[in-house]
Amino acid sequence: MALYLPTLSDGPVTVRPVRVRDARALERELLDNRAWLRQWEATNPNGPSGFDTRGSIRALLANSRAGHGMPFIIEYEGQLAGQLNVSSISYGSLSSATIGYWVSERFAGKNATPTAVALVTDHCFFTVGLHRMEICIRPENKPSLRVVEKLGFRYEGLRRRYIHINGDWRDHFCFALVVEEVRQGVLRRWKDGAVPALVAQRPEVDVRAAEHPLPVIK
Repeated sequence: MALYLPTLSDGPVTVRPVRVRDARALERELLDNRAWLRQWEATNPNGPSGFDTRGSIRALLANSRAGHGMPFIIEYEGQLAGQLNVSSISYGSLSSATIGYWVSERFAGKNATPTAVALVTDHCFFTVGLHRMEICIRPENKPSLRVVEKLGFRYEGLRRRYIHINGDWRDHFCFALVVEEVRQGVLRRWKDGAVPALVAQRPEVDVRAAEHPLPVIK
C-alpha cells in the first residue's frame, strides 16, 4: 500500500516529500554539518557504509511505496533545513510508527524541528489513522530532547544499547503520544500553550543509569 506524502506548512516551516533530485542539496547539507550531525547518525554495526545520498533516498521512497515509511524534507523559508522520516509503520492492532529527524545547525533554535514533528504527527494521527507515535533520543542529545519537551511527548523509558549510533550501540530515551492525548492536534496544543508540564521529564534513576553504559561482556 503506497502512502500519500503530503506537503504540510505552518509559518516559515514546510514539510514536503523527499525527491531523488534533492540528493545533491542534501549531500551538501550533510557534509557541511558533519561535526554537528555525526554524533547522532545511525551507523552500520557490521562495518562502514558508503555515503550514498541518492541511494538512500531511493530506499526511503521504496519503503514508502511498500507502506512502511514516509520520508520528508524540512524547509525553513524555502531553504532545505533537514529531513524527517516516519518509519516502522504498523497497522491493525498496533497502528504505530517511529519518527526520526535532523536539522542543519544554522536552523537550530528556530522551531523548525518541533513544527515539522507536530505537522507530521498530526498527519499520521488524523489522516493516516495511526494510534501511537514514538520518538527515541540519545540521552546526550539536548536539542532533540527539547523537541519532545515542547510538544509534550510522554516519557516511556530507557532502552539500553538500543540503536547503533556513531560507531557503537547507544542508550536511548523513549517518548510517545497516542491520539487520545491530543484530540486538538499536536501543533494546536503546542501553539495554544496547552502542553502538560513535565510529561517528558526523565526520572533521576534513568538519567543516572544512562550515564553508565552497560558493560560489554566478551
